[in-house]
Amino acid sequence: MDRKRTQKVLVTGGAGYIGSELVKNLLQEGFQTIAFDNLSFGGESLLGVWGHPNFRFIKGDLLNEAEVKAALQGVDYVCHLAAIVGEPPCKKYPDQARKVNWDASVRLYELCEAAKIERFVFASTCSNYGKMAARDTLLDEEGVLNPISLYAETKVNFENYLLGLKDSTICRTILRFSTVYGVSPRLRFDLTVNEFTRDAALNKPLLIYGEHFWRPYCHVSDLANSVKIALLSDKEKVANQAFNVGDTSQNYTKKMLMDEIKKVIPNVQVNYHPVVTDPRDYKVNCDKIKNILGFTISKTVPQGIREIAALVQNKVISEPLSVKYGNV
Repeated sequence: MDRKRTQKVLVTGGAGYIGSELVKNLLQEGFQTIAFDNLSFGGESLLGVWGHPNFRFIKGDLLNEAEVKAALQGVDYVCHLAAIVGEPPCKKYPDQARKVNWDASVRLYELCEAAKIERFVFASTCSNYGKMAARDTLLDEEGVLNPISLYAETKVNFENYLLGLKDSTICRTILRFSTVYGVSPRLRFDLTVNEFTRDAALNKPLLIYGEHFWRPYCHVSDLANSVKIALLSDKEKVANQAFNVGDTSQNYTKKMLMDEIKKVIPNVQVNYHPVVTDPRDYKVNCDKIKNILGFTISKTVPQGIREIAALVQNKVISEPLSVKYGNV
């Protein structure tokens, strides 16, 4: 049952992979929720909440200052997820990535200050850690940020901007998301767990590069839940803080992912290639968000693999190889 809340939350990128799941989560919590999105990947992800009495949609672009300013009217909290997400689209559209992920984000925050927004939660990424110095290292929030992609570079720059604000009255929280997987209202198959599992379920042979490189992983519903928890937590716990989001136990290499997929789809064909196409390699410690905010995950990587495999094998998605399930 919805709780009675008076706060109004604006979610930039509210029709996206994580954003659409967050919108659903916030509505279940009782928040008045506004999804702000330019619908570059369509708006079907919002159909499940469209008739909700506490839901409102605003079609707008982060690069349009007038549209952003209008969307902020009467808003209490902002969850900033809108971005050119991931290295492939940032590499393909570098100028747009800098404009959206940096220029427009800074202007958004300035407009939030003018609108007297109370809380601002920024969706960042564990990709900011880049490549760990030692393979037995678990990187916590005090670890050195070493962005080795344009995507991570824009995220680190905006993190530094937020943490460097001394006179702002807004409660600012940075959430460094682990690599996401799982089913959401706006499905994506261009993510490691989802892509590997889809291809295995379709009996496609897999060629994997950098099988021994590490990443932390977290289900999309848990990442969305972390944003809600940040909004609900006492300000002294989250103000001007960065949190790795996930669970320390959920660090996997690509080979470890395939070993889990083989438990579900035993006959998958996989070959490993020695060439490294993506040099990112990091394991992350997520104890801070668990100990301070009480955040825990509800799903593990093996559960996510079974979730995606069942989706594809049962042909719930008629064209799982369609480009519409990607960000490029």
